[in-house]
Amino acid sequence: MSGGMLKDLAKAAGLAVDWTDFRGGRRTVSDEAMTIILAALGLSAGSKADIAASLERLAAERRARAPMLTAVRGQPLRLPGRAGRAVLVLETGERRDVALTQDGAGQVMFRAPAIIGYHRLELGDDQIQIAVAPARALDVVDLTGGRKAWGVAAQLYSLNDGGDFGDFGDLARFADRMGELGADAVAVSPTHALFAADLGRYAPYGPSTRLFLNPLYAQVPRRAGGEPGPLIDWPTGAAVKMQALRAGYAAFAKSAQRRAAFEAFVRDGGAPLLSHARFEALDARFRAHGLYHWREWPGDFSDAASPAVSALAADDPEVEVHLYLQWRVDEAAASAQASARRAGMAVGLISDLAVGMDGAGSHAWSRPMDVLTGVSIGAPPDLLAPDGQSWGLTTFSPTALRAQAFEPFLATVRAALRHAGGVRIDHAIGLQHLWVTPEGAKASEGAYLSYPFEDLLRLLALESHRRRAIVVGEDLGTVPPGFRARTTAAGMAGMRVLWFEQTKTGGFRAPSRWGRRAAAMTTTHDLHTVAGWWSGHDIDWRERLGASPDEIAAARRDRAVDAGKLWRAMRESGAASGAAPAPGQTDTVVDAALVHVGSADCDLALIAMEDVLGEIEQPNLPGMTDPHPNWRRRLPPGNGLDRPKVQARLRRLNTLRRKGR
Repeated sequence: MSGGMLKDLAKAAGLAVDWTDFRGGRRTVSDEAMTIILAALGLSAGSKADIAASLERLAAERRARAPMLTAVRGQPLRLPGRAGRAVLVLETGERRDVALTQDGAGQVMFRAPAIIGYHRLELGDDQIQIAVAPARALDVVDLTGGRKAWGVAAQLYSLNDGGDFGDFGDLARFADRMGELGADAVAVSPTHALFAADLGRYAPYGPSTRLFLNPLYAQVPRRAGGEPGPLIDWPTGAAVKMQALRAGYAAFAKSAQRRAAFEAFVRDGGAPLLSHARFEALDARFRAHGLYHWREWPGDFSDAASPAVSALAADDPEVEVHLYLQWRVDEAAASAQASARRAGMAVGLISDLAVGMDGAGSHAWSRPMDVLTGVSIGAPPDLLAPDGQSWGLTTFSPTALRAQAFEPFLATVRAALRHAGGVRIDHAIGLQHLWVTPEGAKASEGAYLSYPFEDLLRLLALESHRRRAIVVGEDLGTVPPGFRARTTAAGMAGMRVLWFEQTKTGGFRAPSRWGRRAAAMTTTHDLHTVAGWWSGHDIDWRERLGASPDEIAAARRDRAVDAGKLWRAMRESGAASGAAPAPGQTDTVVDAALVHVGSADCDLALIAMEDVLGEIEQPNLPGMTDPHPNWRRRLPPGNGLDRPKVQARLRRLNTLRRKGR
């Protein structure tokens, strides 16, 4: 095999053959890793002949007309082919004769219309779909009329109205209460479908599919019982909830009541919804026999398009029950967003779009052509994870996105915005490139795979306008040069988290300099709370998890220094006064931190409910499943909203943000 040819193929396919690690060292991707990743893209590289054929295939694809092109309205767009006349068919059906011109470099050009939407350009017997987008997505101020906005971020399962775990019914009541207090948004943890047959799986960022919802978040009557404890018992609570939902289906199946609404929902969901229901039915059937991945299923059941699978009709009880569950949870999600809007929220719910999905799940089974196979997405080595990260998830193939006119991406974004006024995109740098590692390899033995960045940004802007929704991008950590400037220009609000807003000299940056087009935040679900940081509780966890005495001592010394810097910054912003409180006096620090972050120039401020309440525990400690209770912490009864100090914090925040701009 020729190493030069292999590198040429890798570069042509969008792989970064060379990259710079967090220490500044230059690294080169191994031939083995390149070969496996190329195979995941459908490009064979096992021999010189294979490489040559793959290179020719890529060249032919570049020469061919793409099924969809994207453009900014009113801007010129390059087209394959010759200059001449064409017909532009707007999505309204209106037909316009247009000219295709040639520029000085011999490129055929077409000026996109001023009307945004999904249009069609007819060139003789050929046609190209053209997605015409606005220059940028909607900003929060487009929805508020120009004033600053604020909201809270909550783990949906943690909402505590007396159930085993929070659901969309609890969220509707919570949003109504927050709207009364003046909030414009409630950002929630991912609500994607997991695996209905495996109730012990509850981590929200490893979904089976992102096209459908977790039925456990549907609303059912509360069971009688005592006040729930601080931690969720997922297997027990989920089993009780699923039993209640199945009982609801049994009653529904015997009655004609609401059958028409259900059937309309199933028709609207079409083939994707039916395929997901079939997956859930088959997964339950075969999981009971120890088969945990669809590739292990017997016969033709591993092929979603096989006659054996097609024989599972929508009215098969084990299929229909999952259609029913999706109907119930979809109605509950719609009700929650409606409640938020009725309460006066300009945005309402902000959903969370996970970066990937489980390769053993519904999407990968239903549409294997959409996803990468044989690799895991993750992150390269950095200061926090010097060995790199492999998340055990797959995601879309960039080749498949282009070949399918970006339909998988669009379907996913639309699902996230179906019952929301905004979406947070997890690991937003994945719009530009993702770190992919061969399955079974070390996380450090991966490569960056590029994605059609500009196309995806334009599609997000178009969907934002069509659905009157905002887009927030999780742009933390190591980002490519120019990434934040480009996403900001495209209307994606970045995240300005208190702990990361530091100057080059190590001080904390004034919130007035965090930038307008971003979301100011105290923390995220993966980070310590304000009270946890000030008290050193996060360091206590490191000690419990085995850090050495020297490491702990150094961390506590550094924390004392950093606490002084933070208090100084909060005094300078007007959020605090006097001497810094002791580590155990967290309430004063929490009060100051909320005012500090709330005073940011950012269009939106999102405060984690754990910080509104002054909690010391964080929802998730990355990389840990035991002893830290990830994704299990419950908020106090009534979500703590009746506590005087909580109400005072929210009133201050509302007053601060509504001063306007």
